[in-house]
Amino acid sequence: MPASLSRAHTHLSNAEALELAQQAPTILRKNPKAISSSPLQFLFSSPESIELWTIYENLLISCLRTGDDDSALRCLERLVLRFGDQNERIMALKGLVKEAQASNHNELEAVLKEYNDILKENAAIIPIAKRRVALLRSMGKAPEAITALTSLLDVSPTDAEAWAELGDLYLSQGLYAQAIFAIEEVLVLVPNAWNMHAKLGEVLLMAANQGADAVPQKHLAEAVKRFSRSIELCDDYLRGYYGLKMATDKLLSEAGKPSKQVMDKEFHVPDTATLEKLNQLATAKLGEMVRRNTAQEAGWQGYDASEITAAQELLAKSSSSVVR
Repeated sequence: MPASLSRAHTHLSNAEALELAQQAPTILRKNPKAISSSPLQFLFSSPESIELWTIYENLLISCLRTGDDDSALRCLERLVLRFGDQNERIMALKGLVKEAQASNHNELEAVLKEYNDILKENAAIIPIAKRRVALLRSMGKAPEAITALTSLLDVSPTDAEAWAELGDLYLSQGLYAQAIFAIEEVLVLVPNAWNMHAKLGEVLLMAANQGADAVPQKHLAEAVKRFSRSIELCDDYLRGYYGLKMATDKLLSEAGKPSKQVMDKEFHVPDTATLEKLNQLATAKLGEMVRRNTAQEAGWQGYDASEITAAQELLAKSSSSVVR
């Protein structure tokens, strides 16, 4: 059985999902479903593997992603038979299948109504609450999705995934201050998440570029700190080095300009020498990543092609500005 089936489905690329979905009929045929949900049947049957039900769930989602509704339903049938209709995770998977099969807006609204009805009876069913948020967002109802997420966080305030989604929703609406707050909450819960440190740096950089603060240097200085922390935690994190170069480029270009004073003891722009060292580090590391990835060196092929292209463009832009 493919090893990727035991991984979280969010980490599967479209190509991997398609490959798995194509194998679904064979996998299902080799693993016939149980004929009874009786406890005695499970007692005398062969032991379940630890990964079996994760495999069925991932296979179900891969099939939905590729339009194989028949195989997805067969996976769902086995999960329902094993865990029952009232299992919270199974309820969410059933809703996901209905969302995938919906052919028009009215059918999606009907699924949304089902979610609302379930949550009226019990607002603490987290998988259904998350499906409602995802459905609202897919339907273009961002304000309603934000309201639904804040309600979810009232019930489960330590859900880092929900805070991250809320930050992304706020960002989609141009609400930078709120997005920054939500991502900071993520980092309170998972302080070593290097990708979220870089994400916060990116939002701070966007806020500075959009003039979302009277003193953009404050956002830029904090962005430098966040990007620096992300690469401290993960030495080969391309987005961290990319953001660090952008933030230091911006601060260095404004080094000679007068800056507004701000009454904030925690606000401190690094000195020019420190910024130049960080900029040189980011430039060198990005150049190495691009060079080794382009040369197809082993261990350097995990980067997204679009990120490599963006790094190449940033380095080229930097080089041209130095020449001028």
